[in-house]
Amino acid sequence: MPSNTQPRIAESADEAVASIRSGMNVFVHGACMTPTPLLEALARRNDLEGVRLYHLHLAGPMPPADHRLAGRFTSVSLFTGANVRQAIAEGRAEYMPVFLSDIGPMFRHGVIRLDAAIVQMSPPDRHGFCTLGTSVDVARAAVEAAPIVIAEINPRVPRTRGHSAFAYSRLHTCVHTDRPLHEHPAEPETPITARIGEIIAGLIDDGSCLQVGIGGIPDAVLSRLGNKHHLGVHTEMFSDGMIDLIRGGVVTNREKAIHPGRTTTSFVAGTERLFEFVDDNPTIEFHGAERTNDTSLIRRNPGVVAVNSAIEIDLTGQVCADSIGERIFSGIGGQMDFIRGAALSRGGKPIIALPSTAAGGTVSRITHRLKEGAGVVTTRGHVHWVVTEHGAVNLHGKTLRERGEALISLAHPDFRAGLLAHLAETRRCMVS
Repeated sequence: MPSNTQPRIAESADEAVASIRSGMNVFVHGACMTPTPLLEALARRNDLEGVRLYHLHLAGPMPPADHRLAGRFTSVSLFTGANVRQAIAEGRAEYMPVFLSDIGPMFRHGVIRLDAAIVQMSPPDRHGFCTLGTSVDVARAAVEAAPIVIAEINPRVPRTRGHSAFAYSRLHTCVHTDRPLHEHPAEPETPITARIGEIIAGLIDDGSCLQVGIGGIPDAVLSRLGNKHHLGVHTEMFSDGMIDLIRGGVVTNREKAIHPGRTTTSFVAGTERLFEFVDDNPTIEFHGAERTNDTSLIRRNPGVVAVNSAIEIDLTGQVCADSIGERIFSGIGGQMDFIRGAALSRGGKPIIALPSTAAGGTVSRITHRLKEGAGVVTTRGHVHWVVTEHGAVNLHGKTLRERGEALISLAHPDFRAGLLAHLAETRRCMVS
């Protein structure tokens, strides 16, 4: 229960971050909950040096990553967004490859020692509890591990259920604002994403338990599931596309073994419609990512269908999902957590989905060799289903030759002859 102690109420964002000192390790709340006024106030501090900011994807601007503040702040991305990619490429910021499920325990056990956490929360209720709103993910562990918690209290933050509550009395400092949350509108559907969505929807059976992300392909899948029955959701995140399935009775969570009857997630990203939907919704449970992404829990749900994306995949099945060559693009996130969990689920289907080409059709995403410097997020031993607009194949139980031939069938026709030649040359080298 909360104590009688009350946090210091700051008059401004600048006053709220006054307790941050040089050399501190500071967690920053991410996605739609990014506390932008506090980040802007941090960047205005000209007395700080060596502050490391640990975060997942941050929405909106990232003032402390400005090149003029190099040395004063170092962004450490646990999952990278567009606002820090250039800083990472220039060596002014850092990227940590890590499973999303591992981050919370790293905070809790001091592998990453946090001195402070900067978050955004809903106002306290009559019991004295705020909530972490739309992003519980690794923020739950951060606010429990950090001795100093600084909060932007915003009445537009939805009160979310599950493991989202945090005692107002445990805050060190707070500042009150009233501003819209960062939104993430849906991407327009294209003929390619539509076709991929159709193929994946055809792989989903009644009673399946879904893990989907954000973007054109997940939205295309969700929009084609209206004829399914008793689907469940145990996911790292979801967006607006899930709302109609839940309201329409397609998602009932009846068949789930973990959190039956509840849609389970660690964060959501979308529009105001989504924020209103999750506000005080008893059927939506938010938990820390160490729970939602725990493979030992995921596998207990029957029929887990995990849909994840890739930047490129080679002819042996190695998946690069966090970089374009050496250039960091995103992160490991929960891909491996759910790919393995789905594979171990009874009747599960782990799916890697990607368009067959990039750069306006000039580059094949199915390639004989990953780009130099590219990281393997999902190993060829973990990959099962791969889907492009040209079809779906299951690599599980296939030899290297069979995998190569299957993947080439998913490539754009313009690139198949070249890939077949590379596959033949690779086999000659193997036997010579």
